[in-house]
Amino acid sequence: MNDSPGWASPGPAPSDGRPPESSGTSEPADERPAGQAPASKWSKEQPPAGQWSAPGTAAPRSHAQTPPRQGWNGAQQAGGWGTPPGPGGWGGLPPAAKPGVIPLRPLGVGDILDGAVSTMRAHWRTVLGVTVTIAVLMQIAEVLAQRYLLPEPITVDPNADPTEAARQLGESLQSTLISLGPSTLIGLIGTLFTTALLTIVVSRSVLGRPVTLADAWREARPRLVPLLGLTLLFPLGAIAIMAVGLVPGILIGSAGGAVLAALGGLATLVVAIWLIVRFFLAPPALMLERQGIVQSLRRSAKLVRGAWWRVFGIMLLTMLLTFVVALIIGMFFGFIAVLVDGDGIGNLLKGADPNFGWGFLIINSIGAVIASSITYPLTAGVTVLLYIDQRIRREALDLDLARAAGLPGHGTEQPTDQTPRS
Repeated sequence: MNDSPGWASPGPAPSDGRPPESSGTSEPADERPAGQAPASKWSKEQPPAGQWSAPGTAAPRSHAQTPPRQGWNGAQQAGGWGTPPGPGGWGGLPPAAKPGVIPLRPLGVGDILDGAVSTMRAHWRTVLGVTVTIAVLMQIAEVLAQRYLLPEPITVDPNADPTEAARQLGESLQSTLISLGPSTLIGLIGTLFTTALLTIVVSRSVLGRPVTLADAWREARPRLVPLLGLTLLFPLGAIAIMAVGLVPGILIGSAGGAVLAALGGLATLVVAIWLIVRFFLAPPALMLERQGIVQSLRRSAKLVRGAWWRVFGIMLLTMLLTFVVALIIGMFFGFIAVLVDGDGIGNLLKGADPNFGWGFLIINSIGAVIASSITYPLTAGVTVLLYIDQRIRREALDLDLARAAGLPGHGTEQPTDQTPRS
């Protein structure tokens, strides 16, 4: 790892082809020079136990030798039986180093969310510069496309005969699908740039370093093309998976075909969700480890292995939070837009062409920009911090981060002084 936000390729790590460490696995002989302290190795569940110290004497508080907390049941706590209350409580663990927005230790859900919000607060100029610029450009493109490029919506006449109603319904669905094309493309482009730039911002904030919009763009620009390929791969893969489950039932037709299509759609939905979670950490791996598309997908799969439900839960919670925020802001600005231009809503309720005016579209676009300025950084922050958390848990990335941040006692050479510190 180096000092730039593009942390170098992780190299051999427990999640890169080697079996996870366990208490029953034999360790290779220590080939380090005499007098040099052994490097820290994290197990799957906890750090290795530290050296025992005499009662009343604090044990060395190095990060690599911190013993696990054992509760208040009379068992020995970190620091000896008689250790007086310290920063971590009576005999508790010392606090982890925190050069930036997160402590350098395995993170909880609250740590990840707090780190994402702290990034928005610490680098609000850069974050707003990224999100507001991209959101404004996206909304301008969507409004222009809606006004001048998209076909007029087709309404279905409820009094028409069944044949005519079926034809109108087919044309309405076709018009809706066509209308989704420009919006989807604009959304993918916006997601591409926000993901690239905000990933760099979050990676700098973890190390406690300042970052400007020019810095983020300079670091992210070489990775835009691979990230574009990865961004396009997700929706195309989802469409292909859904087609495999739905097409056989559609081709069969009749009632049996409808049942088969429903079952196939449900099965492919489950598969799609499983794959989305499995490859959820591919974008930060691609950006920060300078890996290709296939390598980043494999990297994400290795980091998520054994933690699928945890990643799924955090992803679902983030989606829920962003949905609620976007819904509240959208409802507020939508209410104002209806007060300014309510003719479109009235026509829509009557089944006629809504014909929304410029006032309605502009006010809704302002609400969308504000919502995007909040939800985009939160989503990007959670994704990057979850990626960092998985690497801390599996590869002790916190030690590399501490060295990159220049924290005392985390240099390239391990200290050999074993004198207990109070």
